[in-house]
Amino acid sequence: MFETLTKGFKSAQSRLTGKTKLDASNIKEALRDVRLSLLEADVEFHVVKRFLKRVEDKAVGELVTTRLKHKGEKKQLSPAEHFINICHDELEALMGPVDTTLKMAKGQGITTIMMVGLQGAGKTTTTGKIARKLLDEGHRPMLVAADIYRPAAIDQLQVLGRQLDVPVFTVTGMSPPDLCADAMREARFNKRDVVIFDTAGRLSIDEPLMQELSNIKSRTQPDNILLVLDAMTGQDAVRTAKAFDDRLDLSGFALTKLDGDARGGAAISVKEVTGKPIKFLGFGETLDKLEEFRPEGLAQRILGMGDIVGLVKDFEKVVDEAKAEEDAKKILSGDFTMVTFLEQIRTIKKMGSVKDVFEKMPIFN
Repeated sequence: MFETLTKGFKSAQSRLTGKTKLDASNIKEALRDVRLSLLEADVEFHVVKRFLKRVEDKAVGELVTTRLKHKGEKKQLSPAEHFINICHDELEALMGPVDTTLKMAKGQGITTIMMVGLQGAGKTTTTGKIARKLLDEGHRPMLVAADIYRPAAIDQLQVLGRQLDVPVFTVTGMSPPDLCADAMREARFNKRDVVIFDTAGRLSIDEPLMQELSNIKSRTQPDNILLVLDAMTGQDAVRTAKAFDDRLDLSGFALTKLDGDARGGAAISVKEVTGKPIKFLGFGETLDKLEEFRPEGLAQRILGMGDIVGLVKDFEKVVDEAKAEEDAKKILSGDFTMVTFLEQIRTIKKMGSVKDVFEKMPIFN
């Protein structure tokens, strides 16, 4: 997912291996590798410049006497490890802090979520994923097909609604602002506590699109406005984010297609440029492939450290704790049959591709 970025940080670490001190000379060489990888990954230029300056200020001239306490033992960091540790902290600070919660209406009110974005970013699929997440949390969502210009978008949302057993509101020939306003009355009648508007997109930002979205916002006063961004578009995603935020005052972002993107520059740039948080990451097309954004986890994956916390969260989604304990007892007692082995393989498959699982394990990086 972040091959380009990881390669640069690993090259920088290799340059510092064997050094006893971080000085201006060897730091500049290491930062050159990092700079190239960040720019190749399509991280916004000014974001790169500020990031490198912060790393350099923390690293140059430091005698590496940093010690860590681990299980009662004192361990000293090498210059290379200390440099990567600084990069990790700065990457985490660059993408965070983040609040992945959605603002919910108080009392008996209806929570509204307005999904916006350009065509092809994965907005409709992400709408379905968020509805699935809300269902798992005990809510009663309703979807609104407000993209009246693409019949395929309405059909897709209706298919997702059937998969989730969630109602989809649409009225032929009605304007999107009127449609969304009517959807609120329908939600109250059907006792739905969350309404998600799947609004129209365009191939590029234009005034008619923005005016329509502004009208929907003024008519419905949404609690959350989430912009869905295609991570594969690099710096274009950052420009799109800035334009939408200036007009709509976004609550946050959902980044999609991270499983197919070797660059990942948008993930690093968007928070720094807009000041608004990334809330969700989308991987794959199935409705369960939505993760809450964790800056520390993404920083670790960029640096090739894996993401054990993320792996455990994935595991918890597909494994029954009591069943796992029972299987562990069987294995430890020597009662490990082909049936048990098959069940373990099926569990791993539910977590996603083997490549995704390995990517979160430090030893395989």
